[in-house]
Formats: sequence, structure tokens, C-alpha cells
Amino acid sequence: MKIFRSTSIAGSKTRSQSSSRTRIASLAIVVLAMTGVPIASVVGTASAASTEPWAGAKTVGFITVGENTDEGYNEAVYQASLTVAKQMGVTVLRAANVPETQQVETVMQQMVNEGAKIIFATSYGYQQYAYDFAASHPKILVLHQGGTYTKTPFPANLGTYFGEAYDPVALGGMAAGSVTKSNKLGFVYAFPIPQTVDNIDAFELGAQMINPKAKTYTVATSEWCDPLKQKAAATALISEGVDVITQHQDCQSTVIDAAKAAGIDVVGYHYDAQALDPSGWLTGSEWNWAPLYESIIKTAQAGTFTGSKYNANFIGTFASGDNPLQLAPFGSKVTAAVRAKIVAYEAKLKAGGTIFTGPIYCNNGKVLVPAGKAATAAEINQFTCLVKGVVG
Repeated sequence: MKIFRSTSIAGSKTRSQSSSRTRIASLAIVVLAMTGVPIASVVGTASAASTEPWAGAKTVGFITVGENTDEGYNEAVYQASLTVAKQMGVTVLRAANVPETQQVETVMQQMVNEGAKIIFATSYGYQQYAYDFAASHPKILVLHQGGTYTKTPFPANLGTYFGEAYDPVALGGMAAGSVTKSNKLGFVYAFPIPQTVDNIDAFELGAQMINPKAKTYTVATSEWCDPLKQKAAATALISEGVDVITQHQDCQSTVIDAAKAAGIDVVGYHYDAQALDPSGWLTGSEWNWAPLYESIIKTAQAGTFTGSKYNANFIGTFASGDNPLQLAPFGSKVTAAVRAKIVAYEAKLKAGGTIFTGPIYCNNGKVLVPAGKAATAAEINQFTCLVKGVVG
């Protein structure tokens, strides 16, 4: 297969550029000869001295499962990779639309062949492939986004990282609970993994803080980004009478467009997509990955990664001040009084609180968190039940 090369375009996308994003992105790709997966490069420099093989790394790879212009999870990664390239002066290789199969290992190998010493595998489903690649390439540093490594000892060239998503999602639930008239909220999600279960629960608990009558109705798509399934899920929820909808999907434009067409409100996830529906947008959660990526890369370049906090299952939190998931801007329908409540609760979370403070019950009546107890992060990551008030 013919290889196409060009220099990637550094800088941030403005909302007025939405119509030309595909054209711009097409100027910044290198097609892998082995896989047909696009990779874009930005050339720069970095330096460090250490015995760690990736010390002083000058080339970094980012692999995403979807489009770089999905108004969601993958675009947040893409925008952060642009920032990394611009601010750190390293060469950045990017591969988009890489499926959650062994193909990701082929892409990682191609990145290594092109000089990458540090690779960020950013989809949950890359988990085992990332671990296997790290095991077979001890001189390459592999970072997996969103997973949890459970074996011991922790490999010297592996790290997992994410942000404590459920607390920011709870803030969006508060906004949703404040505007609903039907007391029915909709939640489109992909898979019932711990991340999504926690987010659904947190969204409902946040809504209950403002409106105890609010209930959250759920539909699964079993895909991270499938516009047809998303539209069907959103349509089903709208037919149930929901008047606010949110999601845990990689791409969010389809669900937002469905909400806009139905005249209902929306809470976003992964990315600030307010421009898609300015009148219906309430708020959301948006990833700001660049500071975390840069901190990990600097640690690796300095030759101090092994044994660091990133050579582990790293989770940024509100309380520790390093959560990459942040509250997105408010829309006009969120009143000043509600904004004040949300901001005040956000401050409480940053002081060490959690939305998972008992008593909390599963929707089957069992106790999830006893009265007077605050669930730990380890406990929350093991939750499997949907809380009282969630339907589906």
C-alpha cells in the first residue's frame, strides 16, 4: 500500500472550523503500509539521560479507536496530542480508527519501527493487547488509558491511567435533575463495565440531589461509537418520555442531534460539544488530557518512570487536584441558583467528598453503601448494580 506523509497541523480547532475538520485532518496522516491505519507526525526534540530505555524519548505514539473528529472521547485525545506536540516539541505519531483487536499490536509495532519509545493506547478494549505488547517489548513504555492491571509485580514499562469520572458526571446529573419536567432522564451507554455502571449511578444520584423524583432510563448499544445504534437508543428513550439525555459513548453528535430534533436537553460527556446544540446544552464532563500526558512523558524522559505513580494504576481525582475530567461550561437553561449548588458541591468533592456516600441502595433493594459510610475508590470500581432510581 502506498504511504502518504505530511506534517500534522498543531493548534486547537475552533467551533467555526467544524465543517472543515475532515479536510484538515486528512492533511495530517501517514497511512501505515501494514495496516492501512492513518498516522500523523509532528517533529520536534526532547532530551534526558538515564538507564531507562525510554529516557530522553523524542517520539510518542497515540492510538485511538475512533475518529479524531468525533466530538467526543477520541477527539479529546487528538486535541491533547496536538498540545503535547506543540508544547513539548516531540514527534507525535497518531493512529485513528484502530479496532480493539490484535491489530492494535501491529500498529504499536509500526510506531516502534518509526522510532516511538512511548505509546499511549487510549481505548478500554486495547487493555490486553497493550499488556501483551509491553511484555514482549521491555524497552518500550506502554500506557493504557482506562484499564486496571491486576497482576503482580507491575511491569517496569507499563502504566494505566484515567480520571475519576463519576464525580464530574454527578455534577451533570444535578443539572439534569434541575430542568426535567417529566422526571425522566435518559442514558445511552456502550457496555456495562465498571466505568459506565459508576457513571450511570453517579448521574442518577446527582439528579436526586436536586430532584428526588428524577429517574434515569438506560439503553445499551454494545458499541463505543455506532451512530445507527445510538440513534435507535436515543429514539427509544425519547419515546419513553425522557426530556434530558446523556451518554457514555465515544462519539456524542448523534445523540445530541436526536435530542435537538426532539426539543429536549442534553448533558455531554468526554468533550465540550455545546456548539452542536447551544439551546439544549446544560453542561457535561470534558477530558483535558494534555497536562497528564505531558507529566507522564516528562517523567519517562527524565528516566524516572519505573517506580513512579504512573508505573501503576493511576487515577486522577478532584481531591488530588489532577483529575483530567472536568466540568464543562454551563448552558443558558441552568439557572444561577443551580450553578451555585453545582459549584459548591464540586468544591466539596475537591475537598475529599464523594457522590457515593451512604445510604445508597441498588435498584433491587439491596444496600450498596451503608448509612454513614463513604465508598472508597476501590469499592466503587467494583460496583455492579444500578442504584435505586435507575430503570433498565
